[in-house]
Amino acid sequence: MFGPYLIAATVGVMLFFSVAVAPTIFKVLPQEWASAYVRKFFPKYHAVLGATCLLAAVLPGSPPVKLLALVCALLFAISLFLVTPAVNRASDSRNRRRFGILHGTSVGINLIQLVLLLYALWLV
Repeated sequence: MFGPYLIAATVGVMLFFSVAVAPTIFKVLPQEWASAYVRKFFPKYHAVLGATCLLAAVLPGSPPVKLLALVCALLFAISLFLVTPAVNRASDSRNRRRFGILHGTSVGINLIQLVLLLYALWLV
């Protein structure tokens, strides 16, 4: 059963990025560089973590854990293909209000995924 290991790895990456990497990027790098870095990083973050969740969903395991992994994979796809490009467009057009709403949506999705994946680990 490799699914729970993939879920645990996904949770680890999500927590490490949220707690250590993201705050450091914006404290250490100039705003322009930090924004450029995050813009390049997030598509990879969503794609790789979405793939690990999808893999966890199709590997042998308990149906509830597989379903939670699949839901998270779908949320990563939504973030990758819909939310992140919309955040970038709002940033490019300097629409601070729309950017704030979309960024909050992105953070909310990430938090929901984290809760779902932690629950999946608890079920294992």
